[in-house]
Amino acid sequence: MYIFLKKITKKLIPKNILYRNEFLFRKLIYLKYKGNNYHCNACNARLKKFIPITDDLLCPACGSRSRTRLLWQILKEKHLIKGTVLDFSPPRIIYRNLKKHTGIEYYSSDFENEFIADYHFDITKIEKEANSFDLIMCFHILEHISNDEKAINELYRVLKKEGIGLIQTPFKEGDIYEDYTIVSEEERLKAFGQEDHVRVYSVKGLTERLEKSGFKVTSIEQQPIPHLGINTETILLVKK
Repeated sequence: MYIFLKKITKKLIPKNILYRNEFLFRKLIYLKYKGNNYHCNACNARLKKFIPITDDLLCPACGSRSRTRLLWQILKEKHLIKGTVLDFSPPRIIYRNLKKHTGIEYYSSDFENEFIADYHFDITKIEKEANSFDLIMCFHILEHISNDEKAINELYRVLKKEGIGLIQTPFKEGDIYEDYTIVSEEERLKAFGQEDHVRVYSVKGLTERLEKSGFKVTSIEQQPIPHLGINTETILLVKK
């Protein structure tokens, strides 16, 4: 029902109006889900339940997914919110949380105007000097990038020597699957699971590509945390 209503709303209401009034719309949805069984750590909402969508759990109050709540937990637990921060295509609750955060220089970037962001960096040619960022967040970006080697090299270039990067994509078992002869949206949906994806990584395969650029990679394997609506997730933490 939620997905159906969301699609109808997007068709009927212009995107800029939806963004400006998102909290109002979500407050109305939240009334149905307000309770004490679950907690969204991204927006601090107390919930009767999360909204189940395909292989995920959505917070009705802020729209966060499992991966977003885990990202926020890692940022807070590891005290990573400091210095100069680069965030590619940020979820709206992360964007709003970090925009309010004092003491950081926050660069939110979205190349194709699909997310709320203040910059439009091309990840394969980031217009910043080397060693610019203390923290880089790159969630569900690389699977969209044809030249991912160039993108990864750019992430390495702009990360400070003592900085940290947090990277996630959809993952599968085995090897990376990519086929550049697959170009239509229909074929990409069938092959990679989404119309604008160009590959499916494995944890091992992406780790090897990151290490090839010079990164030291640690895999964070998160088991479910039911009361936070966090499912099984894998995030790669990278350093120079």
